Amino acid sequence: MTSISIKTAEDIAGMRVAGRLASEVLDYITPFVKVGVTTGELDRLCHEYMTNVQGTIPAPLNYCPPGYTPYPKAICTSVNDVICHGIPGDKVLKNGDVVNLDITVIKDGYHGDTSRMFYVGEPSIMAKRLGDITYECMWLGIAKIKPGAHLGDIGHVIQQHAEKAGYSVVREFCGHGIGKVFHEEPQVLHYGRPGTLERLEAGMIFTVEPMINAGRRDIREMGDGWTIRTKDRSLSAQWEHTVLVTETGYEVLTVSAGTPPPPAFIQQAASASAA
Repeated sequence: MTSISIKTAEDIAGMRVAGRLASEVLDYITPFVKVGVTTGELDRLCHEYMTNVQGTIPAPLNYCPPGYTPYPKAICTSVNDVICHGIPGDKVLKNGDVVNLDITVIKDGYHGDTSRMFYVGEPSIMAKRLGDITYECMWLGIAKIKPGAHLGDIGHVIQQHAEKAGYSVVREFCGHGIGKVFHEEPQVLHYGRPGTLERLEAGMIFTVEPMINAGRRDIREMGDGWTIRTKDRSLSAQWEHTVLVTETGYEVLTVSAGTPPPPAFIQQAASASAA
């Protein structure tokens, strides 16, 4: 059994602030994600907004887990067949591209971690469907969160929804516990069997961040030591929220004015259970 930290009221208050600030970076950068911009420019803008406007620290910058070289930028920009950890640089976004922007800020020692998919110009029907299904996967996973549920419940519903749509779930990367530490227990797999793995308790905080591929789930690592692409060069999508287990269910912490609302079927289910 892994050791999963239960956050205090003070921790939860700090995580709410950090989560909102991370989401506000995505609100800020949204109008800049358009044809002709480079991923490096998006990184520069986000970095300046974090440090100069918010007074936050970009957690990815110089982040160096064992076996890695220090990550060189403030955000991750994963375009088209990049699954995760795309390093911003000279790549120019063109019409039809899809890009995931992954933001983690540190405020008063607490980490807020969230990501969204963006469409550059007019996305293809295939790209839009992949993004929509991935968003639904994330929210179906989040909706399973409550005390007494299991981490396997989250992974199972995500895998079921993705595979029913003809997509595959990346296995090598997963959600994670988060707080004053960027990555901590538990690991939140996006596949699995219901009723398995750790039992959820109020006060746990972790991310739900499914990576869904249009083709096969196999990955390849690029020479920079960070960028992960689909092996078959198919499109990949990801959405991410940081979530608190409450006494009665869940609270999404990475919410701001521009956060996309949950899918209608999630809102309807929540209304029905509250009635």
